[in-house]
Amino acid sequence: MIKLIKRHPVISICLFTAFMLLPNLKVLDVSIMEARNFITAREMVQDGNWLLTTMNGEPRYEKPPLPTWLTAVSGLLFGIKSTFALRLPAILFIMILGVSIFKISMLLVKDTTQSLQHAFIAITSFYIIAITIEAPWDIFTHGFMCVAIYKLLLLFEKNKSYWKHSFLAGCFIGFSFLSKGPVSMYALMLPFLLAYGFVFKYKNVKAKAFSFLSVIVLALVVGGWWYLYVRYQDPDTFHAITDKETSNWSSYNIRPFYYYWSFFTQSGLWTIPAFISLLYPYLKTRVNHLKGYQFSLLWTLLAVLLLSLIPEKKSRYLMPVLIPLAINIGFYIDYLIRRFNTLTDKRETFPVYVHFGLIACIGLAFPILGYVFLKDAITSHLVSYILASIVLFGLGLSMLAYLRQKNIRMVFRLTILFFAGVILTVLPLSKGVTNEQYQSISNLKTELEAEGLKLYAENYVSPEMLWYYGDKIPFISLHDEESKMPNESRFGLLSKDPLKEKTLNRLETDFEIKKLRTYNLNRFPSDSKPYNDRLLNVFYIFERK
Repeated sequence: MIKLIKRHPVISICLFTAFMLLPNLKVLDVSIMEARNFITAREMVQDGNWLLTTMNGEPRYEKPPLPTWLTAVSGLLFGIKSTFALRLPAILFIMILGVSIFKISMLLVKDTTQSLQHAFIAITSFYIIAITIEAPWDIFTHGFMCVAIYKLLLLFEKNKSYWKHSFLAGCFIGFSFLSKGPVSMYALMLPFLLAYGFVFKYKNVKAKAFSFLSVIVLALVVGGWWYLYVRYQDPDTFHAITDKETSNWSSYNIRPFYYYWSFFTQSGLWTIPAFISLLYPYLKTRVNHLKGYQFSLLWTLLAVLLLSLIPEKKSRYLMPVLIPLAINIGFYIDYLIRRFNTLTDKRETFPVYVHFGLIACIGLAFPILGYVFLKDAITSHLVSYILASIVLFGLGLSMLAYLRQKNIRMVFRLTILFFAGVILTVLPLSKGVTNEQYQSISNLKTELEAEGLKLYAENYVSPEMLWYYGDKIPFISLHDEESKMPNESRFGLLSKDPLKEKTLNRLETDFEIKKLRTYNLNRFPSDSKPYNDRLLNVFYIFERK
């Protein structure tokens, strides 16, 4: 099996990603960022808004459209209402990310096994997976940029026949820009260029000057045409949105400079190896490719530094750092695979035993942890619970056995399988978390259509609520006495909060108002931290007297 993986590394990375992520692609509820993307994709398909993109019928130019185009095309092929179909492109880009990291690593270390280790570390890093749900645009922009970086590396290293690489690098940089603007250019490409120049030095710059210029021109053309189109077609809205987005960089989610210093924890499963891999004085004499290690380390640290300079900070903005960090971790893991069975210094062995031993113990403890987590819901998820317990307990036991033998190669492989096992077997158990007040809005559209009623909204409706409702909801104001009420004699209304008595008294002179139910998309109970009030909407029926 291992020989087959080494013979077909690209296919192996793709198949592993598909095996790990596709079976449970529909399990998690749609997040707020996904909902915005999915609504825009739905309105592309239903209303033809492919260039002047919208959300709930209103212009939405905050994010470029390429990821949404890919999502909409997948929806056209497999169903625009299918969560599986709409999430599929993001999973394909995890494959692209993994393959790109493998290709980049091959140029650095010229070793298939080690390059595969780098790729598998990346696709099992926590936030690289989580970002596909929390912010779908990020995986697209950084996936495209990884391909561009691989092509740039080939351009830098080759002395002839590099025009193809120039063309593809320019196109993929443009695709990245058309996915989330300059984000990946700043957070991923700029530190890459700085690190490469410092470690490897740029060679034959004069001979390749026209190629470099071609890359820049292509990137600007491919990445910039949509912005020019929108600016020409809808200049007022475009400028208003641009001004708001620009001001957010210096006035929204402001965090201190050191906010990102715990960046290595975003790798999740690889937190301790990630930290140790950053200790240059320790590893510089132990890695097998010093320049490759210096390059990945500098790339990682420069990315963190550049992101730290921007006042606006969010945890998910760290995702591009995990790409060079995965390569960096791989150098440390390779050292452990080669030398751990001969190490005697407890300062070196203790962190390894702690890290992999902790993962193994989580697997051994899962049957108990899962039982406590599910509580009364265990009977309705018994098969999934038993399967997860067997898989994780078995992997944990095997990890401890190989760790005792100091066989880090097998421990590493089992760690990769452990992560996949969690995604495959534990994720479905999340449905065991129940909230008695949970009520989906997904049937409301059908109910209203059956009665011939139109739905309006007042104050606020979350993107998740709009997505699950399945159509646009026009907004009206009930608090402004001058505002115009709908012309229909009978209509539905969603309100963020229950209508106040003063508002009801004023409206009841013209309408009979019935509060029917509260839609609540919170899976967690109201006394838990994940509970969010924005996932609530009160539904009323208004009927003219």
